[in-house]
Amino acid sequence: MSVVRTTRAAVDASRVTHLWGLDPSAEMWAIAQQNAEKQHLEAEFIQSGAESIPLDSGCADTVVMTYTMCTIPDVAPALAEIRRVLKPRGRLLFCEHGRAPDENVRRWQDRLNPLWGKLGGGCNLNRPISELLEDAGFHSADMRTMYIPGWKPACFNYWGSASPS
Repeated sequence: MSVVRTTRAAVDASRVTHLWGLDPSAEMWAIAQQNAEKQHLEAEFIQSGAESIPLDSGCADTVVMTYTMCTIPDVAPALAEIRRVLKPRGRLLFCEHGRAPDENVRRWQDRLNPLWGKLGGGCNLNRPISELLEDAGFHSADMRTMYIPGWKPACFNYWGSASPS
């Protein structure tokens, strides 16, 4: 997950004044550091889970989450922390996979989820992303959903931006 402070509420790389990379895995930092260097961005990496973000309240314009909500053990406190660090007019940009709209696929997601979590590093196939965001007090006017190519139980995606309600 990335937390960004910009000169304005935009994510144009030239406007980024500070970038925090948050991950509990130090191994992921090396990959993130390489990516930041390729984009000519200075990044500060924080070894922490999203359930307790060691940053000041209201310090970030934007939080970016990609395929994160599936592995966070308890999503509600993580989303509450994201709301806390966002400025009042801040945005959460997200791209996640989760609960499918088709009953047949959902049944497979529910059956496979316990084993999938053990094999997939804690990944959950069946998290209801839109409900999780709404329950945490976020509103998304531009959320899009669709199956991306691949194995259907793991390929129903949600993406867009959300703001604190």
